[in-house]
Amino acid sequence: MKRLLITLAVALAASPALAGQPVTLKAETLDNDGMVTLSDLFDGAGAAGKIAVAAKPGASTVLDAAAVQAVARRAGLDWANAEGLRRIVVRSDGAGAGQIAVRGNVEVLTYARSLSAGEIVQPQDLVWGKAAAAPNDAPSDAEAVIGLSARRPLRAGAAVSARDVSAPQVIKAGDLIVVNYQDGGISLSLQGKAMTAAGLGDTVSVQNTTSKKIIQAIASAPGEALVGPAADQLKAARRTQLALR
Repeated sequence: MKRLLITLAVALAASPALAGQPVTLKAETLDNDGMVTLSDLFDGAGAAGKIAVAAKPGASTVLDAAAVQAVARRAGLDWANAEGLRRIVVRSDGAGAGQIAVRGNVEVLTYARSLSAGEIVQPQDLVWGKAAAAPNDAPSDAEAVIGLSARRPLRAGAAVSARDVSAPQVIKAGDLIVVNYQDGGISLSLQGKAMTAAGLGDTVSVQNTTSKKIIQAIASAPGEALVGPAADQLKAARRTQLALR
């Protein structure tokens, strides 16, 4: 029994020494000599960094994350892969600049919390993180989505897509709204019923409550819309604003 306890104590004491050296995946995995090594992939690789992982015959290569993890483990390194990456993209220094990768260790904008449909995206709702894939329309700047409305329920941790959001609704279908006409010194107003929902600067179908005629107007504020020259100016300004995002 005493011998068994001594053996167990020795095994427990030795286990930290057997654990691999913790390493972290680099924010940018780059290689310029055509041979990807552990030091190209990880910070803190030490002497094991010289060990080759794969050849890179072109400007970039895609590595299987599980295979890389196995090579690192055999070299005495411990990469936890907490992000759950499936692939790692390795590029030559400067290769692919300005392009959005669709697979690999991609830096993407994600939702810090879950949002309900119609909620307005606030700065604190967004955070940069690593993902195995990025949407083709992933925004490169948080300002592109801040202040916009969620089109549908959005899950915390999901990568942000431009299709997720739209201009906040200022008019709902069925609302009674005021339609204004402004041109120079002329100003006219009428009451109508919104037949469709609309965000700021969007076109809304409005039924005149008196004549029942349906006209097209531009949503300008909660419960209000414009027709005429002022409407054209608002629509043009909205297009310019979206183009600058």
